[in-house]
Amino acid sequence: MKNANTERRPAKKASRRAEYWHSFRKNKLAMVGLVIMVFLILVAIFADVIADYDTLVIGQNRRARLVPPCQEHPFGTDSLGRDVFARVVHGTRLSLSIGFVSVAISILVGGSLGCITGYYGGRVDNIIMRIVDIIMSVPSMLLAIAIVSALGSSMANLMIAMTIGQVPRFTRVVRSLMISAAQDEYVEAAKVSGASDVRIIVRHILPNIIGPVIVQATMSVASIILTAAGLSFIGLGVQPPAPEWGTMLSEARNFMLTDPYLVIVPGVAIALTVFALNTIGDGLRDALDPRQNS
Repeated sequence: MKNANTERRPAKKASRRAEYWHSFRKNKLAMVGLVIMVFLILVAIFADVIADYDTLVIGQNRRARLVPPCQEHPFGTDSLGRDVFARVVHGTRLSLSIGFVSVAISILVGGSLGCITGYYGGRVDNIIMRIVDIIMSVPSMLLAIAIVSALGSSMANLMIAMTIGQVPRFTRVVRSLMISAAQDEYVEAAKVSGASDVRIIVRHILPNIIGPVIVQATMSVASIILTAAGLSFIGLGVQPPAPEWGTMLSEARNFMLTDPYLVIVPGVAIALTVFALNTIGDGLRDALDPRQNS
């Protein structure tokens, strides 16, 4: 009997994943976003293969400065003779790293806090949620500027600022889901069977609330990439000569009228990435919504 139940569980999970994927595929815009995102991730992974960092990304060549797009330089060169295509390619790795790493840490910290506050409640819940409310009362960009200004401009400090800004959001999302799930019958049954709180949270509740967290994570990556680009643009993010997209826009603003490709290329890269992440988030939200699959 146990073997039969054990065999049914993976089959049910596989069937559920197939339903989610089928529902996601019906959203054509989300599929376009997924293709773009997979392409960007591959570019980030193989950036060193596509373009050499030392010679093309940060290496200066005054003789080749401000060369318009051509066969040798598909996206042209900047005011220091650096290849714009190579800088955008390596900027993809930087921007995606900032977004995904910051969100991963935010999920770990915010999710843990949300589980604690939502499952146990009481005084701990009140203290943590008041701190969360205080942080969320400050606009995310202003909070990031304050943190980076205090810690100093660097990629590591930028990621710390992004993480601090996102932790409260994941805390609130997980807390609300945890409060709702903790009242379900399967949780009560697990308590009666003598399961520990950690086992109940990890094995029973988290798998049932992971959908909205994934959707929130996808949207948060897009938000972080935009915020990071904004901070780099005003000189508080990733510092030159690193090829972060916001830094590239900042360096190109003096050449907007004479060499517009310097602004268009990183601008399109930011827009495409945010578009892809937002459409994937919309597709996941619809696919993981039980009302859509009923």
